[in-house]
Amino acid sequence: MFEILLTERARKHWDRLKVDAGLEKRLRAVRKTLRFLSENPRHPSLRTHEFTSLKGPRGEKVFEAYAEQSTPAVYRVFWYYGPEENLITVIAITPHP
Repeated sequence: MFEILLTERARKHWDRLKVDAGLEKRLRAVRKTLRFLSENPRHPSLRTHEFTSLKGPRGEKVFEAYAEQSTPAVYRVFWYYGPEENLITVIAITPHP
């Protein structure tokens, strides 16, 4: 199991989802994604893959996980392993362009 750490930016995205009643369905999808990340970052439904145009603060590989699929402006979770063992740092929770 991994502990999930939200950066300040990710925390702002998370808080925005929590207060906007119109985003309740997306909040549930992101919660599920974070749970799967914690349990198994390679869970098939996350469709995790490296996001090569972005690096972590120490050059870590950044990954993209799907929170939603087949809906307009689907939400994605961007994250990397670390900085400590058994820790995943989420850097953004955002709609895909």
